[in-house]
Amino acid sequence: MTLDDYMADPASRFATVAMTDTNGLLRGQMVSANSLKGIAKNGMGMAPAQLALDPTDAMPGVNDDKGDFHDDPLQLDPGSVRRLPWSKAGHDLLVLSNYTGASSQICPRAILKSVLARAGEAGLVPKYGMELEYTLFDETPESAKAKGYRNLKTATAHASHDLILYQVVQTEWYEAVAAMCEPLKIDLAKMHEEIGAGFMEACIGAGEGMEPADQLVLLKNFIRALALRQGRSVTFMPRWNEKADSQSIHLHISLKDKTGRSLFWDAKEKNGVSRTFRHFLGGLQAYVGDTTLVFQPTVNSYRRFAPGTFAPPGLTWGFENRTTCFRLVGHDAGSLRVENRLPGADSNPYLSAAATIAAGVAGVIGEIEPDPETIGSGYAQQPARDFARSMPDAIDRLRGSAFAKDWLGARFVEAFTATRESQHNEFRRKVPDVELERFFDLG
Repeated sequence: MTLDDYMADPASRFATVAMTDTNGLLRGQMVSANSLKGIAKNGMGMAPAQLALDPTDAMPGVNDDKGDFHDDPLQLDPGSVRRLPWSKAGHDLLVLSNYTGASSQICPRAILKSVLARAGEAGLVPKYGMELEYTLFDETPESAKAKGYRNLKTATAHASHDLILYQVVQTEWYEAVAAMCEPLKIDLAKMHEEIGAGFMEACIGAGEGMEPADQLVLLKNFIRALALRQGRSVTFMPRWNEKADSQSIHLHISLKDKTGRSLFWDAKEKNGVSRTFRHFLGGLQAYVGDTTLVFQPTVNSYRRFAPGTFAPPGLTWGFENRTTCFRLVGHDAGSLRVENRLPGADSNPYLSAAATIAAGVAGVIGEIEPDPETIGSGYAQQPARDFARSMPDAIDRLRGSAFAKDWLGARFVEAFTATRESQHNEFRRKVPDVELERFFDLG
């Protein structure tokens, strides 16, 4: 059903207009079908200050370009229309939107649109898909809080990488996720158990334009909703405790020209890696480090890189090598791609896609050559280039990056670094329980 069909149906009562904040959380309002007609034409006002909110609605340092909590118009995207999975007919329309005008400069969905348009002007069409890692708990948010988020009951007792046993035991969960994805028009390509207790992965099929990022935003938000409806909970924290492995979003991407021909494949070259693909890799290595804060946006993000976790060791690349940051995958023109393994599971899919595409396309335009391929374990080798290893370093690198200001926008860089700096300063004032345990008596 199209947006026009829904508005014309006399049985339609309400619709949900949603936008995505910098954390990847959907925010919006339910509007009547009658109101929707005017909104579809003129947009809907909402305070862009919401883009700066932390997940618990803390206002970290900045709000909007004027500081007066004004409304700016959200523009509906009629092509994004889908159904809410548990709502009754007539109340179940969901339409995504993004800010226009000045507020588009700090709106994640609008920023990805801008990057895709700029790639298109260079004759390049990105095709990308995304993998989402999360941990499922047999705990409600209330029971987890009551336990101090310690000794939580995960959905499986043990690490269970691809164990069919646990997938069969949890068939109701997997079937519920699949059923939820149908009305949301999420192209769910794969689901499986991952490397830790309760640790799972869900993969979005590759596509073009806004769809893959739209779908992953929806998947993150509605997987959490599904768990809550079942009296359970999920987390996308990169490290939710010191024994857990790191959780990430892996972004797979290739390039085509406007005729649909793969620009990454050259049968004459080693592993089919074309000159354009080399330059794309060169751009990733040259610029992704500047945008570490986009891929690692919270104070918890940097715990993902503790020794012994299966996280990227540096800005390295290798063919079918999971110990590198940029893993080349595929064996023909239709499948050859690069997997960016840097984004944490807490990252915003729009921003992660925008920063990855921008870095690679800038490399193609600038004909940047990559470093030599990493052969063997990347963990046993010193990387020539690295991303930021702390939040203050990541803030400084993004704030000083000419690349980020050019491709993602100076206003975004200013606002995003301000919110993250505020978050880091807030947590610097905290005294963690582990410090009390270690130092209270004899420190």
